[in-house]
Amino acid sequence: MSLKLELDFQYKTSIGKLWSALTDSSKLAKWVLENDFKPVVGHRFQFRAQPNEYWDGIIDGEVLIVDPPTRLSYSWAVGEEKHTVNWTLQVLEDGKVNLHLDQTGFSNVHGLEGARHGWSNWCGELERLLAQ
Repeated sequence: MSLKLELDFQYKTSIGKLWSALTDSSKLAKWVLENDFKPVVGHRFQFRAQPNEYWDGIIDGEVLIVDPPTRLSYSWAVGEEKHTVNWTLQVLEDGKVNLHLDQTGFSNVHGLEGARHGWSNWCGELERLLAQ
């Protein structure tokens, strides 16, 4: 059974600025992790965190969909567990931009809740980055 995480975040910014924060490697490093991401379908990349006794700190990914400025999708693999991360951007009537995340491939609720916590923290960092 595969579990799915869905989250929505609203930002007072332009869709272009939000798209850039999702796809520019140097900006991604400011709110997620160091990386070698490129918004090119088929590009293999890594997010790199500080390793610890339980994990080597590497998240392997491959870009699956790039549809600027509204849709981005990539794989997200840690060890044997592989997920798909999908981002959808939509301008709302009030001028804010909704960032919808869905991440599929969780094998247990603990992993799903850990991801919910992690993305919520990272998207708070994203809000600070967008305010600059």
